[in-house]
Amino acid sequence: FHSHSHSTSSSIVTMASSGPFFRRLLVVIKQTAFEEYSQLKLRGQAPKALRWKRLESRYHSHKECVESLLHILKANNVAYSCVNRVELDRQHLADVDLIIAVGGDGTVLSAAHFLDHGTIPLLGINSDPISEEDKLVKKKKGDERRSHGALCAVTALDMKGKIPQVLFGGGKLSSRARIQCVVKSTFSETRLVPALNDLLIANPSPAAVSRFRMGWLKDVDTDVRSPLRDGGGSGLTPAGKLASSLSEPQILPRSQYGTITRFGGKPYDVQNSLNVWSSGMWVCTGTGASAAMAAAGGKPMETHSSDLQYLIREHMIENSPNKEEVKDLDNGMLKKGQHLHLRWNSQKGRIFIDGSHLTHNLELGDEILIDSNTPPLALYSRWDS
Repeated sequence: FHSHSHSTSSSIVTMASSGPFFRRLLVVIKQTAFEEYSQLKLRGQAPKALRWKRLESRYHSHKECVESLLHILKANNVAYSCVNRVELDRQHLADVDLIIAVGGDGTVLSAAHFLDHGTIPLLGINSDPISEEDKLVKKKKGDERRSHGALCAVTALDMKGKIPQVLFGGGKLSSRARIQCVVKSTFSETRLVPALNDLLIANPSPAAVSRFRMGWLKDVDTDVRSPLRDGGGSGLTPAGKLASSLSEPQILPRSQYGTITRFGGKPYDVQNSLNVWSSGMWVCTGTGASAAMAAAGGKPMETHSSDLQYLIREHMIENSPNKEEVKDLDNGMLKKGQHLHLRWNSQKGRIFIDGSHLTHNLELGDEILIDSNTPPLALYSRWDS
């Protein structure tokens, strides 16, 4: 791309150095509510209560931010391509070394789902931030639909100074833990895309009970050496070793029912199981702990924590003989290396990944493994310029 002459872009910071740190950018652009509802309006399906003026003004703020960003990229001789958030696909990532998501937190989350290897950094720009004046006017005039922008390091208000810093190797890149979730059905095993904020595992109907059995997975040592055999299992086939290890007497924790399950061909022992009747379960990262988990009554976490947190929603424990003990298990931490296991005992279920757009359906008997054993996301965090 040709650099703009400095007379036309006097307000834009350009970095005169050996050239940009990133060679090929992908700009992921959100589709605004105004554009979505305009489509519906053409078909006569738009809700009557829409505030078109407000939607249109937010659409223009967003469009202005996108144009301003492209202007900065051209001024700094950076090659880029653009894609609408809803059309983003893996093929768009070929040879890309930085992704910029323009919109709000939802756009950042959508883009992050494609970055499962964690090798391409992601920068979020809040295209329509709440200005300081808006914060002062605490009347009903505020627009609660605006993005909070918690995952965006840059906003439309400060991008002219900050984007060039990122392009030339500056800014603050942070490593964010994510949730790995594997679902095992009768004939298949599905690894879901890593979640940056949270998972909600529940019945698709909010009024229905979510029944599941919750436990912890412990690696089964398939090479247990028995003190009775000095060779310790020598001469046994791998299957024989596994059989001998499973028949070794073990001192098991309470409520242990000693079920062996497999994920990815690897055997695990399901321990400390608990039958749960509830409204489902939240699981979040440090990044997502200030979102839905906080509203549901979870514990605050450090943003950069490598732990996960789980919380059982509206746990029905009236008939439990050991109420207090069970209550303590409602909300807890999942440390790095620990695996949470659920067996779904309701007829229907659904896993919501980082909100309502991305889901996976569950059936009775499905098993779910949850841990943080997935590459972290390289995400730019806010920094003081």
